[in-house]
Amino acid sequence: MVQTEKDGIIIAEVETKNIMTKSGLPVGGYSVNPYVGCTHACKYCYASFMKRFTGHSEDWGTFLDVKHWQEINNPQKYAGQRVVIGSVTDGYLPQEEQFCNTRKLLEQLKGSNADILICTKSDLVVRDIDLIKELGQVTVSWSVNTLDENFKNDMDCAVSIERRISAMKKVYDAGIRTVCFVSPVFPGITDFEAIFELVKNQCDLFWLENLNLRGGFKKTILDYIKNKYPNLVPLYNEIYNKHNRNYFENLEKKAEDMAKKNGCSFVDNEMPYGRVPQGHPIVVDYFYHEEIRGSDNTGTRNKKGDK
Repeated sequence: MVQTEKDGIIIAEVETKNIMTKSGLPVGGYSVNPYVGCTHACKYCYASFMKRFTGHSEDWGTFLDVKHWQEINNPQKYAGQRVVIGSVTDGYLPQEEQFCNTRKLLEQLKGSNADILICTKSDLVVRDIDLIKELGQVTVSWSVNTLDENFKNDMDCAVSIERRISAMKKVYDAGIRTVCFVSPVFPGITDFEAIFELVKNQCDLFWLENLNLRGGFKKTILDYIKNKYPNLVPLYNEIYNKHNRNYFENLEKKAEDMAKKNGCSFVDNEMPYGRVPQGHPIVVDYFYHEEIRGSDNTGTRNKKGDK
């Protein structure tokens, strides 16, 4: 294993037998992660649990393993399958500019007729518009949970919100389906209505997902709220210590009203394919991430009485 350090990130190159992994995500299909680790270093990152399996002792966000894999020789075997690129990393990390792993993956998936979902916080994806258009059924999703660049900088090391939204427009204008993924929604901080107004003419889907605090980062986020937003401490205590859902139940109604006001569809259990009229994105909410279960599309929330 070759290991170097660049810009404070420990970079290693590793061999992997198969880049395609059967997905345990609600969206089903396959997960594809061209890298191990994620240098965006989001404070709320659920993927930090991966350290349990990778053997890394370094802090999450300070290491990156660049995968090398055997070429995908029969991409047609993934026809009709959902393929999620970036479930526990971002395929368009800054290091992608050097290693081009994601572009190599997309090249190998040409002709697959797979339903590809790219999840990113980057504008580097614009580099691959030509290739994405060749692939056909591709959706590109950007995480945007604030318009406040200072809050964004407190939470992650990814590119600015302005650059993400600009990239979304370029991809949308190229005829590629786009998603604005408002995730996670920080209670009392995330203004999803303001985000919607800014992106509604350049996205086909507008996803919402609650901040789900668990594991080691729960204390990190609650300490951050205590230091930077002390007025919100009672609200976070109600939601994350007393497990009161009123806030997100009210937010769900607010999202539905917003959709209706703007002539948009509102759903909570599917991700229909296709383009929508400009200014009328489909609003999809996943306010209870911990209750999403698998389905043929993007998961169905457990209803009362389900097991």
